[in-house]
Amino acid sequence: MKFYNRTKEIEELRRIQGRAFKSRSRMTVITGRRRIGKTSLALCATHGEYPTVYLFVSRKNEAALCEEFTGLISTALGCYVPSGIKSFKSLFQMLMEFAKTRKFNLIIDEFQEFFNINSSVFSDMQNIWDSYRNDTHVNLLLMGSVYSMMHKIFESYHEPLFGRADATIRLSGFGTETMKEIMHDFRPDYTNDELLTFYCVTGGVPKYIELLCEDTDLSIDGIFNYVVRENSPFIDEGRNLLIEEFGKDYGLYFSVLNCIASGVNTQGAIESALGGVTVAGHLKRLIEDYSLIKRVRPIMSKPRSQNVQYEITDNFLKFWFNYFDRNQTLIEMGNFDFLRQIVISDYPTYSGLMLEKYFRLKMMESQEYINIGSWWERKRGKEANEIDIVGIKTDDRTAVIAEVKRQRRNYDHKEFMEKVERIKSCLLMKYEIEPRLLTLEDM
Repeated sequence: MKFYNRTKEIEELRRIQGRAFKSRSRMTVITGRRRIGKTSLALCATHGEYPTVYLFVSRKNEAALCEEFTGLISTALGCYVPSGIKSFKSLFQMLMEFAKTRKFNLIIDEFQEFFNINSSVFSDMQNIWDSYRNDTHVNLLLMGSVYSMMHKIFESYHEPLFGRADATIRLSGFGTETMKEIMHDFRPDYTNDELLTFYCVTGGVPKYIELLCEDTDLSIDGIFNYVVRENSPFIDEGRNLLIEEFGKDYGLYFSVLNCIASGVNTQGAIESALGGVTVAGHLKRLIEDYSLIKRVRPIMSKPRSQNVQYEITDNFLKFWFNYFDRNQTLIEMGNFDFLRQIVISDYPTYSGLMLEKYFRLKMMESQEYINIGSWWERKRGKEANEIDIVGIKTDDRTAVIAEVKRQRRNYDHKEFMEKVERIKSCLLMKYEIEPRLLTLEDM
């Protein structure tokens, strides 16, 4: 599969590489969830006339890891590396000595794993980096998939590598235009409903996209038949992604995420659903330490407004909790046919909600807005007014108010315009209003 997108990231990484080789060494941190394409990006951006040393930190004995690294360094740089080096400290210092007389890229993948091997590596690296960086020419890329650990290593004030990174790049999934390009390449006559399914399941994560493109025809049935089946690579994917993040306390975190995925998305409702368990601390950590959920308030609310809902930021994890985590009994029984029926029958409702997210992303990518969100108001004993999307344009005089429906026939114009008048009267008095209906046809 060809390399898609990441144009801006590659340009930035090559700019940093140029500075590293012209003036002094540079350290760049690349983070992002597993399968997001960090390794492919780093290797693509460093491909060229200068050699690249690529080191993957697997969880093994430090001496064994150094023995493996010794051979890789010798091959990549075409130089003699003495055998018997037992510590990464010694190996890293040797690499920085090499960088006094030659220019090269050094990629260290799954860097956070040194926590489990020898946590003193971070302070050792800090001392060596501080001593050598002004007199050397190495383009150092440090990558990691465990967000909480990478955040701690580089952004916690008390950690030795705090403030050492010259740049940080955080990768997210592909945007709407890239997903359309991929669909066009692999299914030229795709429908927008198929594009929406593709978005719902993959969230633009390159590895998931690659699996579906290589092993399915990208039809809705083809995608669900592949994803929901025995031995599907997606069945345990959510658990595998998160167990390492949460450690032994994963049970309650999983329960909280399951609630949010199913639409139980306020703190009070989550605590009630879990039998009165207090989850304020877990919600805070899921936002700040793990970057897995976000707080959502009605657009233009005050920052400390208590009118808060929570949303899972990762499309695939939302899908996984909604269908796989909740139906573990069916999975253990091997009843994938019935599980697939559940997914397919629920798809029109589920994808309708994801269509709202798709359009918010598309609007954000357009660079035409300074604020995009949704709006709702609380009403005691009554159904609350809700508006799917509100976008404030860059002129700060125009507000787009959009209703999102999968099918145009489900749209009630009178009801929508009543909600438009309501939000205009209480929030958007100074704005010129552009009401819109967005459906599958507008993707």
